[in-house]
Amino acid sequence: GVCLFMPDALIYMLTGEAVMERTVATTSQMFNPREGDLDAEILASIGLKREHFGRLVNPGEKVGVLSRKVQEQTGLGAVPVVAVGSHDTASAVAAVPAEDENFAYLSCGTWSLLGIESQTPIINDESLRHNFTNEGGLDGTTRFLKNITGLWLLEHCKKEWKAPKNINELNALCMASSCQSLINPDDQSFAHPDSMTAAICSYLMETGQPLPKEPADYVRIIFRSLAHRYAEVVDVLRNISPVDIRRLHVIGGGSRNEYLMRFTADALGMPVIAGPQEGTALGNALVQVRAAGLVGSLQEMRGIIGRSVELKTYI
Repeated sequence: GVCLFMPDALIYMLTGEAVMERTVATTSQMFNPREGDLDAEILASIGLKREHFGRLVNPGEKVGVLSRKVQEQTGLGAVPVVAVGSHDTASAVAAVPAEDENFAYLSCGTWSLLGIESQTPIINDESLRHNFTNEGGLDGTTRFLKNITGLWLLEHCKKEWKAPKNINELNALCMASSCQSLINPDDQSFAHPDSMTAAICSYLMETGQPLPKEPADYVRIIFRSLAHRYAEVVDVLRNISPVDIRRLHVIGGGSRNEYLMRFTADALGMPVIAGPQEGTALGNALVQVRAAGLVGSLQEMRGIIGRSVELKTYI
């Protein structure tokens, strides 16, 4: 038998080809980023061998055509099937409309993934100490990033507030508060609390800060705290990565939250470029367009997105 990651299982069902797409393989904790393949020692520790997995393929590689069975079921012909950046963040980062390499990216939604695009893995004591990860990107790049809590905090507070609110109205509440309290969004107390509002109050009591009195205070605390955390992580990235970070590109649903974007730009002291919201879908599509020979480089792909999607810059 062959072990297949979920995206690879979809390819198998379409084509009958057993492959292992690189970007999703790199998130398995079994991948050796220096060797560029699954680590034999790690595999052995869980009773597996390299031959239990498919051949390694890269985003943009044609892995086969629709199987005869799928052709009969769909009425389609021998349509080529292309491996994309199967990990959703790999496709999303491919859609970052950056004009050069001097950027960090933030995939912002329920969770936040903040990092840079590197030509090589960054493996040292500092990256270990700050809990950064090296994951695969397009064209052999490395997504050197850190996982941060995101709008999960607000989503759980919203469940506790009885009055249902439009998300835009809820976000706007932050401007009706002057609360200056801050939390560490990555503190373990916010991982799975019975009550998120109670967890926030408990954290603020322990750290000697004013407590929120109404939803507006909670919203402001969450947005400012996330922005502050993003700034902290960008500072760490500046110290341990080779990239001269001059701007932050924000993709995903959180990029539409103008209040969070403003707070983030203020905390970072550099431009924040918001959009596209649907980065994963755009990155996926453009990898397939490139595989068809209609687009050249990753830079050209990003240029198309930059010209096609409405972006908003916060300074």
